[in-house]
Amino acid sequence: MAVLIGYFEQLSRAELARIDAIYTPDAVFKDPFNEVRGPPAIAAIFGHMFDTMTAPRFIVRDAVVQGDDAFLTWDFVFESTTLRRAPDGSARQCIRGASHLKLDANGRIAVHRDYWDAAEELHEKLPLIGALMRWLRRRLATPSR
Repeated sequence: MAVLIGYFEQLSRAELARIDAIYTPDAVFKDPFNEVRGPPAIAAIFGHMFDTMTAPRFIVRDAVVQGDDAFLTWDFVFESTTLRRAPDGSARQCIRGASHLKLDANGRIAVHRDYWDAAEELHEKLPLIGALMRWLRRRLATPSR
């Protein structure tokens, strides 16, 4: 598991060349925006991340492994000038999420499913639509007692 955590925490455009050592040939990757199969398609998603974000990186917070299942919680940090600024006024953004990984007998990833709240972590930070999303969240929330 340490190899996988290290790969994600040190992920760079250059590290994408090693993706075949991390994922099985028919690996499936799914997140709130993508569902693809195979290391080249998975590398394309990570490559797009490097193309569209400044200084993206993952910080793995917790890892639990049971048999061929692994569950990671992580922070994905990056800089963006298109999203609403952070409370400190910086362009730094943080998306908190989790990944469920199914591993093969060699410890490579056969299934990678990311879970994160796109509405809270991304849509609410967008100009215009963000105000609507925040309003909807307040309207749908259970009143505090």
